[in-house]
Amino acid sequence: MKKKLMTAVVLGALSLVGCGSDTTTPQTPAVPKFDTEANIRNYLEGKVLTMEGDNIPGYPNGLDEDVNYGSATQCYQKVQITVSGGNFHVNSNLATLRDAPAVLNKGTCDHAAILGTQNFDSTSFLVENVSADTSCFDITVTYAGFKQVGRGKLAADGKMLTLELYFDGKASGYTCKDGAVGSQTVTANSAPFTGNAQQVYVVSAQ
Repeated sequence: MKKKLMTAVVLGALSLVGCGSDTTTPQTPAVPKFDTEANIRNYLEGKVLTMEGDNIPGYPNGLDEDVNYGSATQCYQKVQITVSGGNFHVNSNLATLRDAPAVLNKGTCDHAAILGTQNFDSTSFLVENVSADTSCFDITVTYAGFKQVGRGKLAADGKMLTLELYFDGKASGYTCKDGAVGSQTVTANSAPFTGNAQQVYVVSAQ
């Protein structure tokens, strides 16, 4: 009797699996190969890029997050970029820099304590010199009053974007021609730059 009951349960489970297989699985849009400017720009259009937690580097834009640079201080809790109309629309949650009351004082960036927000809209977003193996592209993002330059890469599945950015005129050696993303080829303030400036963004649909 027990043997027959167990057989019935197993058959019932199999029949449920069979019913489930009749449902339609949503199709995931194909991810292009990120080997051209057009493919990269078209893929990023309409996406939301989010950087937070351990994905925030110690030197965003090449500046130590623990140093008070006045309005250019790089202490962040979260940065979210919406790519729309061929431009970056940036919303930054500023974190609290502790124990650095004066400009050029060094303290500690408290990522958990939000100080305020900043919003920027780019006026142009340029991708160029895309490597054939998709490992690197040069990027320039221009805003009113300042410009970011550097290099970037997209993961093959399109789920992660890494941008190694610097303020224009403050560094050199940051292009793909100089080396891959994260290579220690950058000079800043007339000295070799050895910090981590790689901003890592999770890419998602709006």
